[in-house]
Amino acid sequence: MIQGRYVLAALNAVTTSISILVLIFHKYRMYLSARLVLICTSILIYTFTGVYFHNGAEYFLLNILFIVILIYDNKWIVGSLSLLVITAFMLIVFMPRSWYLAPPVPVERIWANVAVSLLFIVVALSFFKHIQSDYQREIEQQQQALISMNKDKEKLFSIVAHDIRSPLATLESLLDMFRRGQYPRNDMEEAAHMLHKKVSQLGVTLDNVLRWSTRSMKGIQTRPRDFLLAPVVTEVLHFFEGVIQQKQIRVDLQVPVTAALYADRDQVSVILRNLFSNALKFSYPGGNVAFIVEITDEIVITITDQGMGMSAQQLSTLFTSHQHPGYGTDGERGTGLGLLLCREFAEQNGGVIEVKSLPENGTSFTLHFMKGDFSPEDDAAFN
Repeated sequence: MIQGRYVLAALNAVTTSISILVLIFHKYRMYLSARLVLICTSILIYTFTGVYFHNGAEYFLLNILFIVILIYDNKWIVGSLSLLVITAFMLIVFMPRSWYLAPPVPVERIWANVAVSLLFIVVALSFFKHIQSDYQREIEQQQQALISMNKDKEKLFSIVAHDIRSPLATLESLLDMFRRGQYPRNDMEEAAHMLHKKVSQLGVTLDNVLRWSTRSMKGIQTRPRDFLLAPVVTEVLHFFEGVIQQKQIRVDLQVPVTAALYADRDQVSVILRNLFSNALKFSYPGGNVAFIVEITDEIVITITDQGMGMSAQQLSTLFTSHQHPGYGTDGERGTGLGLLLCREFAEQNGGVIEVKSLPENGTSFTLHFMKGDFSPEDDAAFN
């Protein structure tokens, strides 16, 4: 206004008012309306100033064209606004330069407008490219999270299969014997007691699975703490009591009551159940299984059977996805996921798992874990 450019001053006032209107729209979450108001009014203002002053405003219209293409997905909106911008751009470019409705803008101002508008194109494209890269990284992270969740799901399925298979097999066997009338009436009470015991054991297993699923909502997590090993071993033996009786396996148990680990108790329990299950599965009826724990500067757990054993080729693929699970001595079939799970859980708890085996000479699994600092009194108080 001081320079006498009243039209330009009015346009600046309109621009300021539109900016305030856009802020108001944003405050009330009217984002689409804010975009359309800003874009449409900018097209009108830049077209008018380009024709009126020939001040290089057509390059600002190019900025609007890029922004419209970048921010809108609707083809009708993009097509309509693009046609409007291109028409305005051509009108300014082909308008005779000798025809002015107002005193011409200084050349320096035109150069400044052109430089700023072209620089804005570079900045805008770089900004949206950065946003696109962030979206791409986020998508890749989500894909990795999904892959990890799928792997955790496979592990949980393996745990469920191992934990529920044994009680269900015993239940199936007992019910089949009931159906065939192979149980005398005098033994019915004892069999019913065994059935009740197995159903209770299955309930505990399902509770463990529910606890695992709750802990694993955001992926399987290792939570180490100090705990006594003997109660965990007792739980494992109790879990396979039916299989031990059915195959008449003799278990040599040597677990010091003072043996304590620093690891995730649930994951160690899964490892021991898997390894002990395999020892029973591949043991011949009437065979021996040794469960020995030694305390040195670490805790060494050895589970040894005298069963079928494995060949060198089977040993080489034992902890890989290329293993071929075999059948047990009573036709038991495994999934092959158990040992993969054992190795991963052992490594997550700072442990090491080793295996030795010969065909028809049995198999020995040895676990090395960090020694914990725990006493029976502490365990009783904790439970």
